[in-house]
Amino acid sequence: MLLVIEAPLAIDALSALAHAGRLEAFRLLVKAGPEGLAAGELARLTGSKPNTLSTNLNILSTAGLVSSRRDGRSIIYTAGYDRMRELLAFLMEDCCGGSPEICAPLAAVVSKRCAAEGARA
Repeated sequence: MLLVIEAPLAIDALSALAHAGRLEAFRLLVKAGPEGLAAGELARLTGSKPNTLSTNLNILSTAGLVSSRRDGRSIIYTAGYDRMRELLAFLMEDCCGGSPEICAPLAAVVSKRCAAEGARA
């Protein structure tokens, strides 16, 4: 069952994403999937300095949007898919107001993206 987060947690997550560097890192981690990315690779892909990236990842982590694990000498970061789904559910909770055509384009985008990703796997 999908939980819908409360407004304070949604605000924290949205605030964490309201920065170009953090949003870019989060989107790369979402795209990377459950395997995640090493911090060094993420820094390379974003063009971020390690200390800046570390700060951004800590902010995302505090908001529940990323998690990390150690793999040898590397720290691997992954997207917090549960929080992402909760945030999306929060944003969509009151969508449509009885008019499903309002949100239908979003469902089509998700279906199209997921089908394309599944075809590549």
